Amino acid sequence: MMNSREYALQANGSFALPDACFKIKALMEDENSAISDFADVISVDPSMTSRLLQIANSAIYRFPGEISTISRAITVIGTQAIYNMMLVDVAASAFKHFANQAIDLKRFWRMSIYCGLVTKNLAIKAGIKDIERLFVAGLLQNFGELLVAKISPEIAQRCEQYNRDNLPWDLQQLALGFTYTDISAELLKIWQLPEKIIIPIRHFNQAQSNQINKDVKVLNLASRLALLDSHGDEFDYDVVIDQSLCKSLGLSKDDIHQVAEIAAEDAVGILTVMNPKLFSR
Repeated sequence: MMNSREYALQANGSFALPDACFKIKALMEDENSAISDFADVISVDPSMTSRLLQIANSAIYRFPGEISTISRAITVIGTQAIYNMMLVDVAASAFKHFANQAIDLKRFWRMSIYCGLVTKNLAIKAGIKDIERLFVAGLLQNFGELLVAKISPEIAQRCEQYNRDNLPWDLQQLALGFTYTDISAELLKIWQLPEKIIIPIRHFNQAQSNQINKDVKVLNLASRLALLDSHGDEFDYDVVIDQSLCKSLGLSKDDIHQVAEIAAEDAVGILTVMNPKLFSR
């Protein structure tokens, strides 16, 4: 039986970060780098330029005016957000080229985008700063499911048979000895992502602990809301959502419902941009 790191290591070849991601990361760590340096790296790849501008103008960022150049995107959004968008693009590419029928890809993709949006918007309401990292954490927290579906499709199929008596995370633990989020955390570590993105993914199933930070609690709530969004007929809000977590974050039931509604609306547009074949209107 493989452990979570072995899944991540085996998967890294299929879902490798492009060189541009590492170049952007190196520029972020170089205090002498200029906006033009970032634009030079990205503009070499026309398809990446196009996709990043699409994402910059999508509901993820909700800017009032159109962003038409990479330099403008970097100026308005910042280098960290540009890097995060490149990660989103990698995820989208991985989903698009995935031919395996072991899991419901449409459900997986919808839950991933929705979870990212909810994580970001809950963080805003909870007064958390530096929220861009939380969109990425929400988006990629369940990436491990894609990897298990590719490497061990029969296990992925078993884990997809969740219901109100057998929550997804419980089935994963039974089948693998760990959860999909454990694999996601290992892969993001291989990708050299910041610890601030990895920590909530690694610990979000322990969110009830008093020692756990707000990021972890927000991601826990977002993952449960994503489950409700895709399977509202199967799961009940009061059973899935931990009210003590909401209370510790200062979030009311109205806050949660408002965030859920906005994410459901925004997800439609983003899904169409990211994967038009799967989500054409």
